[in-house]
Amino acid sequence: MNRTDTVPAPDPDLLAALDRSCSAVGSRATDRLAGAHDASHYLLTPQAVATPADVHEVRRVIAECAERGVPVTFRSGGTSLSGQAGTDGILIDTRRGFRAIEVLDDGARVRTQPGATVRAVNTRLARHGRKLGPDPASEIACTIGGVVANNSSGMSCGTHANAYQTLESAVLVLPSGTVIDTGTPDADEVLRREEPAIHAGLTALRERVRGNPDSVDRLRALHAIKNTMGYGLNSFLDHTAPADILEHLVIGSEGTLAFVAEATFRTLPVKPYLAAGLLIFSRLSDATAALPALVAAGLATIELLDAASLRVAQRDPEATADLVAFTVVDHAALLIEFQEASAEELATRLTDADAVLADLPLAAPAEMTADPATRAQLWNIPTGLFTAVAGARPSGTTALLEDIAVPVDRLNATCSRLTHLFDRYGYEESVIFGHAKDGNIHFLLNERFEDPEKLARYEAFTEDMVELVLSQGGTLKAEHGTGRIMAPYVHRQYGDELYEVMWEVKRLIDPGMTFNPGVLLSEDPKAHIRHLKTAPSVEVEVDRCVECGYCEPVCPSRDITLTPRERIVLRREMQRARDRGDAELVRTLQKEYDYDGVQTCAVDGMCQTACPVLINTGDLVRRLRADNQNALMQAGWKTAAKAWDAVSSAGGAALTVADAVPTGLTAAATVVGRAVFGADTVPLYTDDLPRGGRRRRTVTAQDPVAVYFSSCTTTMFGPVGEDGVAESFLRLCERAGVAVRTPDDLPSLCCGTPWKSKGLTDGYGVMTAKVGDALARATNGGRLPVVCDASSCTEGLRILLDAAGERGIRVIDAVQFVDEVVLSALPAGTKAPSVTLHPTCSSSQLGINAALGRVAAAAAEQVIVPEDWGCCGFAGDRGMLHPELTASATRPEAADVAAAGAALHASLNRTCEIGMTRATGQPYRHILQVLDDTLGGRTA
Repeated sequence: MNRTDTVPAPDPDLLAALDRSCSAVGSRATDRLAGAHDASHYLLTPQAVATPADVHEVRRVIAECAERGVPVTFRSGGTSLSGQAGTDGILIDTRRGFRAIEVLDDGARVRTQPGATVRAVNTRLARHGRKLGPDPASEIACTIGGVVANNSSGMSCGTHANAYQTLESAVLVLPSGTVIDTGTPDADEVLRREEPAIHAGLTALRERVRGNPDSVDRLRALHAIKNTMGYGLNSFLDHTAPADILEHLVIGSEGTLAFVAEATFRTLPVKPYLAAGLLIFSRLSDATAALPALVAAGLATIELLDAASLRVAQRDPEATADLVAFTVVDHAALLIEFQEASAEELATRLTDADAVLADLPLAAPAEMTADPATRAQLWNIPTGLFTAVAGARPSGTTALLEDIAVPVDRLNATCSRLTHLFDRYGYEESVIFGHAKDGNIHFLLNERFEDPEKLARYEAFTEDMVELVLSQGGTLKAEHGTGRIMAPYVHRQYGDELYEVMWEVKRLIDPGMTFNPGVLLSEDPKAHIRHLKTAPSVEVEVDRCVECGYCEPVCPSRDITLTPRERIVLRREMQRARDRGDAELVRTLQKEYDYDGVQTCAVDGMCQTACPVLINTGDLVRRLRADNQNALMQAGWKTAAKAWDAVSSAGGAALTVADAVPTGLTAAATVVGRAVFGADTVPLYTDDLPRGGRRRRTVTAQDPVAVYFSSCTTTMFGPVGEDGVAESFLRLCERAGVAVRTPDDLPSLCCGTPWKSKGLTDGYGVMTAKVGDALARATNGGRLPVVCDASSCTEGLRILLDAAGERGIRVIDAVQFVDEVVLSALPAGTKAPSVTLHPTCSSSQLGINAALGRVAAAAAEQVIVPEDWGCCGFAGDRGMLHPELTASATRPEAADVAAAGAALHASLNRTCEIGMTRATGQPYRHILQVLDDTLGGRTA
């Protein structure tokens, strides 16, 4: 397989040159092996990972590599599936230094750098009622650099609104270092002056392509469908000026021609009125025969699901009752959706659709629905297929998600023959789904590449699949890019003449073959089966991971150490090193992993909210912490659990004393302690920490409607102002006439998160038993809900009670309780002019951010949620142990907060409030304190 199995030391002269050229260069084994993995099934280990801060540094890195003949590959989101984002040269990470987004013309256009994700750009555009044309399924993590490099499309944009059609201009850095801004009026003249050979060469190639009728016909046919195979030579037909041709050749070029330093797109209007339905047919041919009528009906999306897809979807807990009850034999389905600008337009579409649907040979009644919950269930069918099949794949196998496109009238024959190929080669559980309106289908395989017989099977299947698609007049890559996986087949798809034109383009623009060699074009007929990943069995979370990278943008440590994907792949790399007996590499990786992988993980679980196979990497880290805990720590924290009232009070008292000590003395003392006992053991005291809080008080009530469980963080950390959230919550309940009580032994109880997050299993067991018994008594066996005033503690209590076997006790966050029970009974107050909110990782996982917004709206005229908000990384005490984590995690949000200039700032978790106060310099309080103040006439 010629896979990279070793990690040779990088060239020291090259590293020295890169260090002089670039702000950050990672050359440790951890940096290089973490960067080696993307979403594809290829693995090449870079010599170093360069993270430039700006275009000037990019140019310097390119120049140093070109001088030494070392290839470079640009990487942003790493969601690419075809092997175009890996290299054994220098990997240039463009995520951190290139995230700027500028909305233009009230949203009609947007200018963005390559490291910004599609979701981040669409978030900026949403307030203007606009969005990007490309709508890839990986929008949470894929970046603008990848959108341009792969000519991204998606479910509804087809070929009319993909990257090629909606890109207005770009700033390109060529392999020579020349920078061309195609948005300037004199761009073509600049290209002629700065790169005369390229200008003349593109002119000559334009005439060569246009002058060959066979070339014109072939390009028109292949680009009438989605097509990301090879270079977009349709640029020579669609554009005349060499600068415009160059700009459009770069689209879909997969980083082989230029670095896209900036891109400006024309945007599309958002159509917020939606209705979806699932049409089930007796056979695939009926479903494909229905496509012309459905397309004519004006549907925005038409997604195909074969019988195997439907059977997999039936096992999903989120499946609709109708789907679960249906007996699938040879059926197929089309998931359809209207997207309209107004309710009236949607109503007209639905009325007109009735006649169309009535004429279809459906195997089950069809019903269009605008209900958001039902629509979500329907859309979970195609989106959940990857989760169901890839997540349940056998340990040690690799998931491959492939895509092809054929003319729509060939779709039935193609899908049928593809199913026969699955059967012939023994690919069980393989599913076919995709964008039927565009003739674009995806299929999913699980393969074990380290087995020579399985590799030979995959190679033979690929040959038959290529022959099938080309015989149907299709393209071997519709959306995912050529990459390494299809580079050997570009020649077969395009023929001798156009294939040679592609090589002429490459030689003309990148004569040194520096940019991403081996990707998109390759003379090696076996390139697609070289450098393949294996998937050694390690841990449960690790084995399920498909390395897609969806988790990365939501991770608080992404810009300082590792992302969840990188934490997982390094566990795999350690196992690979063990398997081949490389003890030195294992020791190196383990040593580096302690800080990068374990200490700086916030274990916040945000990765699970983005993961298609629902992995919480925090679970892995917690287990690793437990494995590394010594007997003394376990015993000490077990004792603390037994006497938590005294311990938590002592912690608060210590902060109060520290607050009274002259500035700098306490900090100096903790620095010494950290040097002696370790940075992961002794918290670092800083002057911005609050004084300690008060011991939690107990409350009784005659006929309580809930049991109030105030967080012990209010004992540890004092509030902003005189009263904390507990007093505010109780006053709000009193004003609304809502009676609550507390457990009798509340001061001795905790949600258990401090023990669980540190892997202190003995103490967690003690606290679990205590809290389970106390809340069973206090809630009368679960007849009353438990209300907690810190979102992370609410989440922690749910987990703890589940572990205690008390699943019948409902735990609700105080913000949700106020929203549902208290708010409507409160008198009107004087609202603050504005409040900026910091939702938390736990409030997101609890699904209460909408409730947070409603409570905030009752307290302030304007409610602002920063577009760049994310987990603050404070994570209980992690922000005191490793304040650099919080500083890195909050930097983007802090900039948004400063720009907003709100009168007040609030969250719903005390430690997160401390973290955001530290990051912004603004006093963050619990939102219930803000609401309490408005009712008491105390507003900013």
